[in-house]
Amino acid sequence: MASRLGRLSVSRFRLGSGPRSTALPRVRSVAGQVFLLQLAIMVLFAAAAGVALVFQARNASLQEARQLAFGVAQAFAHAPGTLEAMKSDNPRVLMQPRAEEAREESGVDYVVAFDPNGFRWTHPDPALIGKHIFALREGSAADRPFTQTFEGSLGLSVDSTVPVHDTGGKAIAGFVSAGVTVDSVDEVVRGQLPQLLGFAGGALVVSAAGTALVSRRLRRQTHGLDPSEMTRMYEHHDAVLHAVREGVLIIGGDGRLLLANDEARRLLDLPADAEERRVTDLGLESGTARLLGSGRVATDEVHLAGDRLLAVNMRPVDPDGGPAGSVVTLRDTTELRALAGRAEVARERLRLLYEAGVRIGTTLDVRSTAQELTEVAVPRFADAATVDLLEPVLGSEEPTMPGSEMRRAAVHGVAGARALHPVGELIRFVPASPMAVGVVRGHAVLEADLAASGDWTAAQGPDRAQQVLDHGFHSLITVPLQARGVVLGMASFWRSQNPPFEEEDLAFAEELAARAAVAIDNARRYTREHTLAETLQRSLLPGSLPDHSAVDVAHRYLPALDGVGGDWFDVIPLPGARVALVVGDVVGHGLHAAATMGQLRAAVHTFSALDLSPDELLGHLDELVARIDGDESADRDDKGVTGATCLYAVYDPSSGQCSLARSGHPEPALVHPDGTVEYLRVPGAPPLGLGGGEPFETAEVTLPEGSRLVLYTDGLIEDRERGIDIGLEALRDALARPDRTPEETCRDVFDTLLPARTGDDIALLVARTHLLDPSRVAEWHVPGDPAAVAGIRADVTRRLGVWGLDEMAFTTELVISELVTNAIRYGTEPIRLRMLHDRDSLICEVTDGSSTSPHLRRAATTDEGGRGLFLVAQFSQRWGTRYMARGKVIWTEQSLHGPVSDADGATADALLDQWDEAWPP
Repeated sequence: MASRLGRLSVSRFRLGSGPRSTALPRVRSVAGQVFLLQLAIMVLFAAAAGVALVFQARNASLQEARQLAFGVAQAFAHAPGTLEAMKSDNPRVLMQPRAEEAREESGVDYVVAFDPNGFRWTHPDPALIGKHIFALREGSAADRPFTQTFEGSLGLSVDSTVPVHDTGGKAIAGFVSAGVTVDSVDEVVRGQLPQLLGFAGGALVVSAAGTALVSRRLRRQTHGLDPSEMTRMYEHHDAVLHAVREGVLIIGGDGRLLLANDEARRLLDLPADAEERRVTDLGLESGTARLLGSGRVATDEVHLAGDRLLAVNMRPVDPDGGPAGSVVTLRDTTELRALAGRAEVARERLRLLYEAGVRIGTTLDVRSTAQELTEVAVPRFADAATVDLLEPVLGSEEPTMPGSEMRRAAVHGVAGARALHPVGELIRFVPASPMAVGVVRGHAVLEADLAASGDWTAAQGPDRAQQVLDHGFHSLITVPLQARGVVLGMASFWRSQNPPFEEEDLAFAEELAARAAVAIDNARRYTREHTLAETLQRSLLPGSLPDHSAVDVAHRYLPALDGVGGDWFDVIPLPGARVALVVGDVVGHGLHAAATMGQLRAAVHTFSALDLSPDELLGHLDELVARIDGDESADRDDKGVTGATCLYAVYDPSSGQCSLARSGHPEPALVHPDGTVEYLRVPGAPPLGLGGGEPFETAEVTLPEGSRLVLYTDGLIEDRERGIDIGLEALRDALARPDRTPEETCRDVFDTLLPARTGDDIALLVARTHLLDPSRVAEWHVPGDPAAVAGIRADVTRRLGVWGLDEMAFTTELVISELVTNAIRYGTEPIRLRMLHDRDSLICEVTDGSSTSPHLRRAATTDEGGRGLFLVAQFSQRWGTRYMARGKVIWTEQSLHGPVSDADGATADALLDQWDEAWPP
């Protein structure tokens, strides 16, 4: 048992030793230490033997080198012909070949002959022949052979020098030196190294094998432990096992308990003599006893031990083929399981709140948002849920104060939910009801047991309360829906199948209701603003377009689903049977865009009354938008740009001419009578109010009779899924149909291009053109003589007779006389008179080259003139002045269907008398 406990303790000790798993490996076992010691000794012996052999081989090689060098030098010095060559006139030539031959045959590195003064006769390097040899002689020994090691021209060398004697040995004719370099000696040593290394390696292998056998035997006997570990294990295993907060059991293969620590004894309530007894005899729960005696593997199996829930882990052990057994660990999970359950509930609530934030408020509709709240709460929090809202909230109005009446907005839940009030029913809460109490307190109210709640029963009424109870509802939480401190309604959560609500459910219900209340309030405010903006915009748009002889018109307007924008259109009658067609778009959405659109539309009407050209009108409109934006930016303390686009066209049915100018707006489309579609090239300019400073340009186009001019905003041809080029091509295809009325054209365009969800406003205006019959146009050139006025009047009278307008002769003569006379008197030539017989009016136009405009004024009693323009105003429905590039046009318009002045009864004097009476002296 001790050995098993020791192995178990060491195993646990090692698994818990953090530093040993990261530090450099260290040999701690006895076998390992012995192995390392023997290995170190063998390496030391091998190294020493190697060094000794190297020194021995090197000394032997140097000795051989000395003998070789001395023998070669002595043989060359005593060779026949050496003395004669040294004594010849040119020793170099005679001795150099012989010296090289001797060097190559003997294997020395050099053979050098030199004279007694030290100058070379021979050398392996021809460049050194004739050079002096330094430090070769050794004093008195210079007359006999000697050997030395020195640094020569060929490197570190072993050199032997032999003198050559002459005259019976009394004189020295020269010297012969032979040498071997140290490199050559080292080559010999290196040749012997493989043998040396092989010997050392073999010895090391033999030694390592022997050491390994010894270490293996020691490891088996000591189980890989060093003495200190074994001692520490036996000293501390009891403290470790009995101090842990986890029960530990060691069970033998025969089912007997071998060891139990203190925690295991406490958890299992073991008797004092439990060890060495069978686990089935310890009085444990049957399931726990069977598991401990089975010896099988178990992982976190939960078993009952008294009033505790234990997580049991069991692993079988069979160390080194020894007796079988099992190690069991026990962990008390009673409190942990309770905490885990509460944590899981909290996680589920958090997930539900996150889902509520995603699912509630997706439609910006009050009723849909209320329904989304009930669908989120059921079934994960409640079995049924209801939402009641105040009447002003359902009408998108601001609730003033909570009342006792609310209307059911949403119901969702189990089948029994039909027992609750249906959607749309008006509910009155009595003061004692949980709903009324929740509104007063401003917090959720819990009714854990509806059957025992007298206040709830009294508030519902006995019959309805019993009906609700019969469908199984037993618990209720009601929460006021509050946003920005204002109560919007009530949310009620009901349970019938799940356990009753508890106090801890109140906080979650309030959080869920708070998120829903914000979404409902946002939907209410959005709906209110959207409704106001749409109402304002529709009130600012024309209710009906005027019936004009120049064009037949049809229009469409579709606000965006995300918010009303600033698109508008208009048809404005102009003098001379002309008509102005306008389409514009204000940047942005909402009330601000709609209000700005109303200002621009009114401004266009005002500027068109001045009869300005399209480029001039857009110039004035650009200044107005920039001023509006500047004023609003100063009030808001920001730099936002309002911006707008506009297309303004003026069509003249008498000539078919159409003048167009645009500012940041798409080009209009022209559909010819045969169905051919073209986009008119109108010079572009930046949107209104951007301060580009560039002048606007006007395009002049002649429109065939029966053609259709199509004006539109960019919302028709561009959206998130379709580019502008694709939209223009689709519009071309929708318009390319001949013989279509403007109304049919609008229907074709919307059927083809209208997206499923409009992200921007769409305005469409289609005008089919007409030309004025040339027979209904009369023109005269007026001479600059006042006497010509009478002839002009006569011509006018005759033309009126041709047109069947004899009854208008008197008033027309009076108007023509005054206008022509003023042009002759105050204007400049050329002067022309033109009369147009339109469908509903007679138009007279007098043109002259002067830019001076007449003004209606009161003539004094003593004035001879000044009353003619007053007569013109009295006999005309409208009159005015428009300016051209050169000169002006004074025009009048007389209605063909209005009351006609009697030529006999309404004289000029009578009218002038009325004028005098209208002004006091």
